[in-house]
Amino acid sequence: MFEPNATIAQRLQQSFERLTRAERQLADSILENYPVSGLGTITTVARNADVSTPTVARMVQKLGYSGFPEFQEALRRELRDKVSDPIAKRAGWAGAVPDEHILNRFTDAVIGNIRQSLGQIDIDGFDQSCALLADLDRSVHVVGGRITRALADYFFLHMQVARPDVHRVQTISNVWPHDLLDMKQDDVLVVFDVRRYENSTLKLAQMAAERGVRIVLFTDQWCSPVSAFAAQYFACRIVVPSAWDSSVVVMLLLETVIAEVQERIWPVTRERLQRLEGMFDSTRLFRKFT
Repeated sequence: MFEPNATIAQRLQQSFERLTRAERQLADSILENYPVSGLGTITTVARNADVSTPTVARMVQKLGYSGFPEFQEALRRELRDKVSDPIAKRAGWAGAVPDEHILNRFTDAVIGNIRQSLGQIDIDGFDQSCALLADLDRSVHVVGGRITRALADYFFLHMQVARPDVHRVQTISNVWPHDLLDMKQDDVLVVFDVRRYENSTLKLAQMAAERGVRIVLFTDQWCSPVSAFAAQYFACRIVVPSAWDSSVVVMLLLETVIAEVQERIWPVTRERLQRLEGMFDSTRLFRKFT
């Protein structure tokens, strides 16, 4: 099932879709300070991830190890290789400051988030999501929450240019039923929901799914409860050394989706862009340098 020389990180990434919610939480805890984070006792590893010790035992078996001792020995080998590899001793991203500077620590965290998120992505699910969004027979509706509203607005603006029949859903719970009223079976609802998950967003997704609406969800590594109603979802790592979560991985994915959707329907997008530029010229909204 796994390549003979696959690292534990690679095994976790390849197995992610088969893991339970608790096991995914454990996997993220191990990857957070990998590989050192898995070197404690089984009780310590479980406590650090806020899961039970049986969860740890089950997950290491899913990774192809007979038990926790064999799993830890594999981690120790990886750690020895990493310490002895001179290539691993690279300079920091910002060379003028030490590795512990926030510029380097934050960048390391973001790059790790990108690497792990992309390693776990379901390519077929990505392609199917783009196909749904490029289907001009379906209306597209976009909703975000308190923090993710900015991502939703960004996505909405670009999709509205790329194709017709794109709608922004109000996040206020006494308003979005009006938006739900116009959603039809097989329409697409794009939801942005990361911790702390919002009850109104969950209720909207549930009611939309009951109407036969196809939901595409952008969420975090712990997966919003909206995932239970989603046709496709993208679990993005968001943890960085900050009081705020990072939106870099979500932004990377949504911009990639935008690029793929416009490519699939380029004649439509090109014609809309030409008309839009004509309107901008007429209104003199932007300065032109000649």
